[in-house]
Amino acid sequence: MPNLDHEAIELAFIVVTGLAVLVQTIILFAIYRRVSKATQSLKEEAEDLRSSVMPIVDNTRELLARLGRIGPKVEETVNDLAALAHGLRAQAAAVESSAQEILERVDSQSDRVDAMVSSALDAVDRAGVFVTEAASRPMRQLSGLLAAAKAIIESLRSSYPALRGTRSSGDKDTFA
Repeated sequence: MPNLDHEAIELAFIVVTGLAVLVQTIILFAIYRRVSKATQSLKEEAEDLRSSVMPIVDNTRELLARLGRIGPKVEETVNDLAALAHGLRAQAAAVESSAQEILERVDSQSDRVDAMVSSALDAVDRAGVFVTEAASRPMRQLSGLLAAAKAIIESLRSSYPALRGTRSSGDKDTFA
């Protein structure tokens, strides 16, 4: 098992935090794109409706200008077309209001998602600090014990050759 020091654990948490922020950014961008496309689609539909109704209104005005007086039926038709245009304007306003409400809800939901992700990342950070402190204290104690053992072994090794040097010179000759 690899030795996990403070820097490795901290780096792991930084990477996890970075990935979480990246995921959050991607989610918010996707929400933005969806709302933007929906708004654009609604605008295009309203523009198509407007472009199809306006020529009718213009043609009706031209017809009335040419004919002068036509009678109550034409006037009723014009009133109906005016009512239709008024209704279309009201529906366009309702669609715009709905789109604005949807945007506000999306903004509210994105704030909620942001708060949830932020609190989760804060919890991960607190857990990382706890784990780091919990792991570093025993590691320091173990490191101290190992350093003490190493010092004792080094001390014993350095004193052992000194004991060898105390032999008499006659002992050297007796060895074959």
